[in-house]
Amino acid sequence: MKNRLGQASAGRDASASYSFGVRCQLRMETVSQLRMETVRMSLSRRIWIRRNVFWELAKRDVAGRYSGSFFGLLWSFLNPLLMLAVYTLAFRVFLGMRWPNMESGADFSLMIFCGMIVHSLLAECIMRAPSVIVSQSNLVKRVVFPLAILPCVMVASTLFNALLSLLVLLIFVLISRHTLHPTVLYLPLLYAPYVLLLCGVSWLMASLGVFIRDLTQLAGVISSMLMFLSPVFYPASNLHEPYRDWIALNPLTLMIEQTRQLVLFGQSPDWHALGIYTLASVAVLLLGYFWFQRTRDGFADVL
Repeated sequence: MKNRLGQASAGRDASASYSFGVRCQLRMETVSQLRMETVRMSLSRRIWIRRNVFWELAKRDVAGRYSGSFFGLLWSFLNPLLMLAVYTLAFRVFLGMRWPNMESGADFSLMIFCGMIVHSLLAECIMRAPSVIVSQSNLVKRVVFPLAILPCVMVASTLFNALLSLLVLLIFVLISRHTLHPTVLYLPLLYAPYVLLLCGVSWLMASLGVFIRDLTQLAGVISSMLMFLSPVFYPASNLHEPYRDWIALNPLTLMIEQTRQLVLFGQSPDWHALGIYTLASVAVLLLGYFWFQRTRDGFADVL
């Protein structure tokens, strides 16, 4: 009788232990799922939930860039105009350079201007991102402030200037060619994955810039390398095959060539290449975001 009672008690203990283990496992899986859902939600909704803060910071960043200057926000239009004039004078007049199959000096300037607009977006993000958290060290210690917004604010400010440059480009295309190709309507689709890439790179460099202060000095070198290793001042088709393949890996190459195709030649985007570029941009976006969130707890210790 005692043996039976002992066996029954042992069975109940084993059953209770098994049930407790199952409940713990289910709770752990539930917590893990909730964490993943929180990460996905924070990535997709963090800016939307705090959109008022985001836009206010973006407006301040744009206005602060030209505060105290005589022309103020007008510099947003003057800068691309001066850039276009300098490129035309230097490459077309002084150096006598020509774009293949193009005789017009205006076309040469527009080809270079397309490349510089794309490059300036990435270059400004690379050069400003390493100091975007360091310069806002007073916000790092505020637990409630969403630090991940700061690099995105910088991207939005940079994008504003690029949009004005694109507007100047389209105006000059209309003046020189008396028409605009309908393919310019594809520009938002073309630049959408590029913006995702910029956000990912900005998150990554903003985090690294907190711990590696020399990154601010290296940013200018990286920007120059990306410019000369992309088809800004030359067509990629002029390169020999091995170099052409390497240049294609530059994140600027596809954007520059596709911008020229849409704006100057009236050709539709290369959807296959753009699809691959979008997947790569999403990967960089996720990598940059998770790296930023992983390292943000250490910002206060360094700053």
